[in-house]
Amino acid sequence: MNNPDFSRRDFAQFAAAASLAAVTAPLAAAAPAKRWPIIGFSKPFQTLNPEQTADTIAEIGWDGIECPVRAKGQILPERVEEDLPKLVEALRKRGKEIGIITTDVLNPSQPATQKVLRTAAKLGIKRYRMAYWKYAKDQPIPPQLDKIRGELRDLAALNKELGLQSGYQNHSGADYVGAPVWDIWSLVRDLDPKHAGICFDIGHATLEGGHSWPTEARLAEPHLTAVFVKDFAWKKGDKGWKAEWCPLGEGMVNKSFFAWLKKTFFNGPLSQHHEYDHGAGQPMIAKMQQDLRVLREWLA
Repeated sequence: MNNPDFSRRDFAQFAAAASLAAVTAPLAAAAPAKRWPIIGFSKPFQTLNPEQTADTIAEIGWDGIECPVRAKGQILPERVEEDLPKLVEALRKRGKEIGIITTDVLNPSQPATQKVLRTAAKLGIKRYRMAYWKYAKDQPIPPQLDKIRGELRDLAALNKELGLQSGYQNHSGADYVGAPVWDIWSLVRDLDPKHAGICFDIGHATLEGGHSWPTEARLAEPHLTAVFVKDFAWKKGDKGWKAEWCPLGEGMVNKSFFAWLKKTFFNGPLSQHHEYDHGAGQPMIAKMQQDLRVLREWLA
């Protein structure tokens, strides 16, 4: 040290600080992961290449993405072994991750299931969203649920082998299995939530349940694998009332859901979905950043 202003006392303080940093560095490296990684569903910009996708995620400010690995998705199932590693690498270079892959998977016997899930497992991706079932209108409901229950049991066994966790999303709609939420719960209630559970969509739950979403959320809570975040508002037109998706905070979804969520043991990802007209490029990024700001305020 040739700096004449750097005294022995300064040196002693510097050395002490350096020693402390050396001791605490391993502790910092071992710090626990975020309780709720906030990720975004990349469907609106799934045509971007891996580097562009990673740059977009970094600019928006998410911790990672929910990536469509399905027919007509960002990653095609037949190319998952070639293309998914490239996206994972691009994201990791920027400190981001794939928190969930969205798939066409419903049961282990589907041709692409093994390929997609085994590739995800090798890359360290732990969660995936399943495809969905619809009720046949000309058949009784209970036998349909019994058949689905068997398929889910087989899928949970494969998940256990691979160290994966599947989640079934509740959609709104007259024929969707899962729209009432109670039916999904009846399907997964006896399965280990480490292997199979529910991707709880508060937007769809509010649309279908109105004021009853707190009960449905409580029912789903022990089985949550992820929470999907979006908002909607009822609009009246010439043909009557219609639900329209909108930016977070401008619709019917109540921020009290997130106050409740903070009191639970759930620590998985929160995935932001954007079904409203958000444009492309910088306008899209700005709207997604605004949704992220609202979500962070609600979680504060």
